Amino acid sequence: MITPVKRVNRFFMLTIAPFLGLFLSLWLYQPPLKLDLKVEQYTPISGPIQETAVLKSDLTKAKAAADYTIKSVSASAKVYKQTTATMNALVNTAKAQATRPKFIYNRRITAKLGSPKEVISSSRISIELYRMNPGNYKGYAMKIKLKDPSAMTMSLGQGNPGGSETTMQAVNRLGAVAGINAGGFADKGGKRYPLSTTIVGGQYLTGFESSYKDLSFVGLNKSGKLIGGKFYSQSQLDKLDPAFGATFVPVLLQNSHKVPIPEKWKASPKRAPRTVMGKYKDDQLLVMVADGYNENGSSGATLEEIQNKLYGMGVTDAYNLDGGGSSSLIFNGKVVNKPSDGILRSVPTNFLFFE
Repeated sequence: MITPVKRVNRFFMLTIAPFLGLFLSLWLYQPPLKLDLKVEQYTPISGPIQETAVLKSDLTKAKAAADYTIKSVSASAKVYKQTTATMNALVNTAKAQATRPKFIYNRRITAKLGSPKEVISSSRISIELYRMNPGNYKGYAMKIKLKDPSAMTMSLGQGNPGGSETTMQAVNRLGAVAGINAGGFADKGGKRYPLSTTIVGGQYLTGFESSYKDLSFVGLNKSGKLIGGKFYSQSQLDKLDPAFGATFVPVLLQNSHKVPIPEKWKASPKRAPRTVMGKYKDDQLLVMVADGYNENGSSGATLEEIQNKLYGMGVTDAYNLDGGGSSSLIFNGKVVNKPSDGILRSVPTNFLFFE
């Protein structure tokens, strides 16, 4: 007799039997295991990691470019500095070469004057004072370089037509550092008037008067250049743009040529104290004052002696100014020459120089 327990066991045995058989079959038969693995191309991961990599690459390239740029700029700067230094050297050399002829010329004319006794130098003017002793007379010379045209002017006696004052008084009144007497004059009614054409401050004092009896005008134009000679019309003189000037006689040199001295002025007086003014080809001025103890023709220099001296020193243009007792030279607050009157004479016009 089959008990209930055996029935249950039989039921379970019949139920799992197929599964056991299948498991047993699989265990007994084991075919080779084949894995079908497919290799696929790697796809870069997108997102923040990829962006960081790209940024790093760009920064590397930018750094390389910056390094190259810095090297290029440094090289260019070095070349620029070298080029600038070379150009500056060339400019300085050119300037030195350009001024060398002037330096040589100035040294040449200075050598003929000797060693200066005194010197006044500023940004506006340079004045060198020399003692002259050619043998037949004694005197002084001033070589003047005007760096500023306003460093020279011509004063009117006491600032008024008809007025007169000594060169020292004019120097002190206007604060000049040097001065010489200028043009001739005529006395009338107790007053002293400049002779013929006279220009003060760019204006004609009493109008233009054509040259006569060997009279000549001498002065400076508005550019600070010496002008002079005989003028027969105002337009002829105006073309030279005169700033100031006075009149006397005669012309000694023009354009590096000796001008014949009228016989009258060779003998009347033969010798006398003289004041002359001329210029070199570089526009430096030369003033000469010859000493003499009187005006009767027995002391001082002849006009021919002065003319030859100036010509030998390379002066290109020269004009005789009033002489005799009028000759005066003031330098640095001192009367340099020995006035033949024993004292300075009052004159209506003086050429003054300012530091």
